[in-house]
Amino acid sequence: MSVPYETAADEPSGSPETPEEHLMRLLGRSLNSFELPDETIRPLDCALAHDTSLHSAHHSAGLHRETYRHTWLLADGTAVTLWELVHNTVPGGEAQHEVYTDEDEVRAATSRLALPPETPEFELPVLAPLSTIPAPRHAYVRGGSADHARRLLRRAENTDRPGTDTAALLATASAHQITQAFGRPVRAELPYALYEHAFLLFDGREISLWEVEHTATPDGRHMCEVYSSEAEARGAMERRAAQVP
Repeated sequence: MSVPYETAADEPSGSPETPEEHLMRLLGRSLNSFELPDETIRPLDCALAHDTSLHSAHHSAGLHRETYRHTWLLADGTAVTLWELVHNTVPGGEAQHEVYTDEDEVRAATSRLALPPETPEFELPVLAPLSTIPAPRHAYVRGGSADHARRLLRRAENTDRPGTDTAALLATASAHQITQAFGRPVRAELPYALYEHAFLLFDGREISLWEVEHTATPDGRHMCEVYSSEAEARGAMERRAAQVP
């Protein structure tokens, strides 16, 4: 999820930025980006989502200062934050950008500016904190996730499979993971397999589809059914088992 801010003249319009594009734009405009340690920047190349929020601001006599918090959500559930300081050195002058890895560093940089130091009265509400995005439950893999969801729904033969609303949500999937779900079998002699297809959406939400693969059909052919919850999938397996002699 990316929250644009109005003070950046080069803020792109149109489709949302990917986490990698947002990082490259931030580093490209920052005067001191070469000082950032590689061990901090390298994991951001594989970030799943990102968020920008205005942390504080002050404007006085043609001078301005804003501090932005940029946070990236990684596949392992951790988050990395960079702090951006935007300011001008002369009244009405062009904005300059600096980026730091620590809030104390950006506060120290702010104290060197010809403006009053940051105080609570200058603090603005966070526009869209990343804390609103729950940590992912899965070790997701990026690439082809929306296509995977489309193919999964297309091969499902059950009439009560997830509908167009779910398909529209999954069209925004940025990563996914497939795991086999185990548990008490319905009947040992019936060949069933249950899989969870977990998807991470662009805004950080997670959606899972549950796929049942079986051959409990009149002619013994392979069949795929897809459900919105594990309970629905297991219930379908129970009903299938009851129909087989």
